[in-house]
Amino acid sequence: MNFKRKTIAALATAPGVSGMAVVRISGESAFSIIDKCFAGKKKIAQCKTHTIHYGLFKDGETIIDTVTVSVFKSPTSYTGEDVIEIGCHGGNIVAFEILSVLYQIGADIPEPGEFTRRAFLNGKLDLGQVEAVSDIIHASSRSGALTSARQLHGNFTKRLKKLREDLLTSAGLLELELDFSEEDLELVEKSEIRNKMLKSIAFCSELIQSYQGSNILRNGFHVAIVGLPNSGKSTLFNILLGKERAIVSGQAGTTRDYLEEFIIMDSVSVKLLDTAGLRDTEDEIELQGIKMVESVLEQADMIILLNDLTNRTNDIGKLYKDLSSKYFNVVWVNNKCDLSIPLDSEHLTISAKTGIGIEELKQGIIRSATESTSRVSDVLINIRHKMLLESAVSSLGLAIKSIDEHFENEIISIDLMRAVKIIGEITGESYSEEVINKIFSGFCIGK
Repeated sequence: MNFKRKTIAALATAPGVSGMAVVRISGESAFSIIDKCFAGKKKIAQCKTHTIHYGLFKDGETIIDTVTVSVFKSPTSYTGEDVIEIGCHGGNIVAFEILSVLYQIGADIPEPGEFTRRAFLNGKLDLGQVEAVSDIIHASSRSGALTSARQLHGNFTKRLKKLREDLLTSAGLLELELDFSEEDLELVEKSEIRNKMLKSIAFCSELIQSYQGSNILRNGFHVAIVGLPNSGKSTLFNILLGKERAIVSGQAGTTRDYLEEFIIMDSVSVKLLDTAGLRDTEDEIELQGIKMVESVLEQADMIILLNDLTNRTNDIGKLYKDLSSKYFNVVWVNNKCDLSIPLDSEHLTISAKTGIGIEELKQGIIRSATESTSRVSDVLINIRHKMLLESAVSSLGLAIKSIDEHFENEIISIDLMRAVKIIGEITGESYSEEVINKIFSGFCIGK
């Protein structure tokens, strides 16, 4: 697609009732288009970059709104092209009337993320910064938003580029030695190259280990509440939320599906999941709900196994052992202490009905979420990064093995150059159109 042949316009703010809205235009015809519908003190094409102008936005002789027009001339704009940002009154009508006029006089509707895509293609943002833009927009926690902002600053990519350049230099020296193979010259110590690769593996491995924490900052800390029927799961779900969200009943099997809600606990975004009770049943709908529990648990960062203290017949210990063998961070919690004296003090004891122990449970959730994100500093690793970093580590490991087994330089270089290429796919120095399309498909139209 040749972006230079069309000028795009879209709403850059969320639609709906608001104090103001922003319509963004980008492309080589941005100034000529705005001058057909904006009445100010002078033509926008004659205005200096990074200036704001007040006037009327008109459709012929019809006044649509009083607006401000911000001017950003190429290349000092978000996209690297000529950009106009129209500030108008918010609501469900005005901004769309403005867009309607812009489309009539030459602007086109952009693809999702096309403004940011142009910024990438014009060298204003690297691929790491592009993904940081998406993470800021979709951040579910303060920590996630602040980490994304640091990533947008570009430090993550700078570190990866430095790593890539060091590996590329090593590969270049190995290949240069091949040109002097008859003279039997060694331009660089293999041990030195090996040490550089080991440091690169350590760096990549550290980033890989931060993936779970990054995912939590991006999507929230997922807490699944499980247990036998009537153990008080829905009551606990409601009291943690602070509202009546789940149906509470003495009848077993009330929760047929699973419920999910987000809640902020001490600036931590927590996604609570209330699941169907785990038991043998012939009810087809309840069976389907129980089957869903497994998929929920696979996504959970913490599993609260709720034990009903009044039920002396269940073997909760076996269920705890089974869950702990399959999943990480399973917490046994005794419930209904207002109705029964607990037989042990090893596990946290609460009453979801009266609120006893709930604050302690909340603090445990916050503590677990904080510990899970402690490895994250300046970058939110996504699944694409994780898979590429794992491939880079594998290739570097093969290159080290080739050095240890005294293979020829060209064999070592094959795996070393593969690692260089993979790291370039993270930063955007090497990429495929398919990957770019997938990344930008998650953006909104106006971004």
